[in-house]
Amino acid sequence: MVGLAGLIVGVAGFLAGAGPLSFSGRKSTALEQGVGAAKALGSGLPSFDGERAFRHLAAQTALGPRPTGSEASWNTGEFIIAELRNAGWSAEQQEFIFKGVRGRNIIGRQRSRAGGALPDHDLILLGAHYDTRPGADRDVDSTRRSDWIDGANDGASGVSVLLELARVLEKDQVNRDIWLLFLDAEDRGQLSGWPFSVGARHLAARLAVDPDRVVIVDMVGDVAQNIYFERLSNQAVSQELWAIASQLGYGDSFIPEARHTIIDDHIPFLERNIPAVDIIDFDYPYWHTVEDTLDKVTPESLERVGRTLEVWLEKDQ
Repeated sequence: MVGLAGLIVGVAGFLAGAGPLSFSGRKSTALEQGVGAAKALGSGLPSFDGERAFRHLAAQTALGPRPTGSEASWNTGEFIIAELRNAGWSAEQQEFIFKGVRGRNIIGRQRSRAGGALPDHDLILLGAHYDTRPGADRDVDSTRRSDWIDGANDGASGVSVLLELARVLEKDQVNRDIWLLFLDAEDRGQLSGWPFSVGARHLAARLAVDPDRVVIVDMVGDVAQNIYFERLSNQAVSQELWAIASQLGYGDSFIPEARHTIIDDHIPFLERNIPAVDIIDFDYPYWHTVEDTLDKVTPESLERVGRTLEVWLEKDQ
């Protein structure tokens, strides 16, 4: 991803059971209690768990840097596919070649009771890129700017949220169809003549249906989480999401003020006049540096974003 403000360029198994977390002694809100009660009445339906999401994140970073076309990137895709299928989702693969490099988008779709994919109506897409940048071009150490980065936050965090949502979203609790998009080749922009969001643009151009809304989740695991409105994102959908976050007690992290203008994976969908939002913490100080490592992210931040999306998708039930 790339920030436009001031013309300054920038971008943007481990699953052993653990129960739901309670962070910082925070009291649950009425909305959160209501959703929790509904889940409890629904035969013990699971709720988004930040620790589980963090284990998905750690599994990705354990593979090392994951630039498009690398062995680690392909292995990350295989990990994503396996986790989707374990959670009862189908996994469609969409391969492409760009500048001689092989990339792959992965599309998770929830299976119906009959075992097939759900029909394409009232459709919401949630997306995250899983590639990492093959260059730490913003690192303070100029000798390391050609190093590949771990991408704990910029790459792994959004994927981890989506994979945990695949576990907890119940078709009986969501009155719409959901696709989970794991997008390749987002983060190579302005290196070797590449643009940003190659995989997202490839997928958006080939959509046979028009989704109702698209939400991209990117760089959301920062310990010091501050998520502002992104200026190009659909305003109405942004306000919906930030209002839910506030009701859940996350107002200190979801700040309802416009701050950044970002070129990210929501742009190809906006260009098709599809309402799209980028949930991104663009104030992350380790962005595109070798310091974007596992110790810079936290389960609490992942849970805030995941719970907000979970409640947003299930709130109409």
